[in-house]
Amino acid sequence: MTEQGRRVSILGVPSSAGSHNPGQEKAPAAWRAAGLADGLRQAGLNVEDRGDLPAAPFRPLAPVDGLRDVERVVSVAQQVAGEVAAIRAAGRLPLVLGGDCTITLGVLAGFDEAGLVYFDGDADLSTPERSESGVADTMGMTHLLGGGSSRLAGLGSRCPLLRPEQVVMFGFDPAELDTRQWTELVSRHLYADPAPAVRANPAGRARAARAYLERRADSYLVHLDVDVLHTGLFPLANFPHFAGLTLEEVSAGLGEFTSGAKFGGLVITEVNPDHDPDGQLIRTLAQALTGALAGLGSAV
Repeated sequence: MTEQGRRVSILGVPSSAGSHNPGQEKAPAAWRAAGLADGLRQAGLNVEDRGDLPAAPFRPLAPVDGLRDVERVVSVAQQVAGEVAAIRAAGRLPLVLGGDCTITLGVLAGFDEAGLVYFDGDADLSTPERSESGVADTMGMTHLLGGGSSRLAGLGSRCPLLRPEQVVMFGFDPAELDTRQWTELVSRHLYADPAPAVRANPAGRARAARAYLERRADSYLVHLDVDVLHTGLFPLANFPHFAGLTLEEVSAGLGEFTSGAKFGGLVITEVNPDHDPDGQLIRTLAQALTGALAGLGSAV
């Protein structure tokens, strides 16, 4: 195992500024209460906890140019980018605990260039022009690919943050995409493994997706939105997906992605502790996450 691969820096991003409603800003504290950092240390990782960025809880504001609370969404993402860049400059792997999905824009902006596994129950290909809600975390992939608001798409030193061939869409519910979103996905030739395909062979589909990305990127980030999980079995996210994956299926796929030689970091989004009053769901997820990360640095 390489020493660099074993060095992980945790960053909490207590923000629900880009979400549908409040709650996700409580997630970093809930992860710590669940013993995530200690579990990773017991698994043999060198863990640095960099604490949390300032909290940015949800505010019920009217959309402006198709986006709600865009000033704070941009501000949070910029802060995340700076912290992630510092983590990577120190030769460590970022483990970013959100927070809503828009923080992934900031995480990726903190990389010089990288691919992305978008392990998410949604494709997030909505746009400010078409959105009735103005919720920014329904538009994450649009902005990562350079569309939507220039303020979000232009966060980093490059625009777009991702080229289409640097993206793997993994685990999304195909029924959630409207015709325009399917058209966008197909016309951009995005690599797409929807939930039914993943469910049939989670580890095998993840290995194939990882191989695709490793041929196209020097490193890759994994974005894990917990709404990829079946809401009836694991009701931790804000947005329900009753056609989602089981925890075992998600764990099998995640383990393949984190074991890759080019794995460069993980961001976890959409955890809402208000849906988990006794903390059992987050503790269970923390154990699964520790299992997935325990082999860091073993790939060559």
